[in-house]
Amino acid sequence: MRNWNEEKQMERKLKIGNRYIGEGEATFMVAELSANHLQDYHRAEELVHAAKEAGADAVKLQTYTSDTITMDCDNDYFRIKQGTIWDGTTFYKLYQEAYTPWEWQPKLMELANGLGMECFSSPFDFTAVDFMEEIGMPAYKVASFEIQDIPLIRKIARLGKPVIMATGIAYLEDIDRAVKVCREEGNEQIILLKCTSTYPTPYEDMNIKVIPHMAEAFNCLTGLSDHSMGTAVAVASVALGARMIEKHFTLARADGGPDAAFSMEPAEFKKMTEEVRIVEKALGSVTYQLTDKQEKSREEGRSLFVVKDMKAGDVFTEENVRSIRPAFGLPPRHYEETLGKKARVDIRRGTPLSWEHVE
Repeated sequence: MRNWNEEKQMERKLKIGNRYIGEGEATFMVAELSANHLQDYHRAEELVHAAKEAGADAVKLQTYTSDTITMDCDNDYFRIKQGTIWDGTTFYKLYQEAYTPWEWQPKLMELANGLGMECFSSPFDFTAVDFMEEIGMPAYKVASFEIQDIPLIRKIARLGKPVIMATGIAYLEDIDRAVKVCREEGNEQIILLKCTSTYPTPYEDMNIKVIPHMAEAFNCLTGLSDHSMGTAVAVASVALGARMIEKHFTLARADGGPDAAFSMEPAEFKKMTEEVRIVEKALGSVTYQLTDKQEKSREEGRSLFVVKDMKAGDVFTEENVRSIRPAFGLPPRHYEETLGKKARVDIRRGTPLSWEHVE
């Protein structure tokens, strides 16, 4: 029997645009375009088309400018030196290179929608939230480095749309605080993404066992924002309950760009999506019912057979009755029960034993 908590988990579901996410739904596959457009709008369009061909359910953007996310200052505080692929530059210069022009975003959203995908973004300040709301984006992603920005999360939560939060630099108390803020604003449409904010992420740092723990601890949908290389971690996360997979997406890593080194190419994203769909089928449901083929296969199991010719009145012994394949006789659990009893009729060798044979 399911307990109350299991019933609540079964009910978890929300909608982003025209797509339902949650129990019984296909894993929501998100291609993060990030800076991989390389400041070329036509390349951005090409990325959206490639994401569709690769099986993505949505493309994700980032809504900021250098001035809305940081300030133009090159003192030591603003120089990147965290052991990342961007070390040596300033935050301002990095974001100048990486940002997605805001005037592109409604056009990219329209393109994605026209291809049957959703499009949403990560806002990094209040003006970005207002802009996203103005153009009608269906969901808001809180980036890992913004999970402590409670005023930003509160503003997003008040809009009543799904709030997707990455946890890449979050302690447990940070996640708890962010979730509570959403719920204080009456917003239960929460997805928490397990994330590790290193680029690329070593496999041993992924800790995807956190995914089911977060689902239970916060009673919400969970997923994975994955910066590791390859498909294995993302596919495994689905078996642990991930309902959304987000991967950085590029046409080719060799093209370069701030995020290229840890981004997926179209063929890799397609392979990942295909493998996720296989895992979804294999997971199935918690059931002990047998399929028709399994029922048929039971005929190949073991049962009791008479293995020597017997006359009426002969005693059943270990020499004339055995548990063997196939399964057309009495179940083997009756073996000891039949030993010592007598045959009611003549029985030929190779006959499946039934109670009609036993006195």
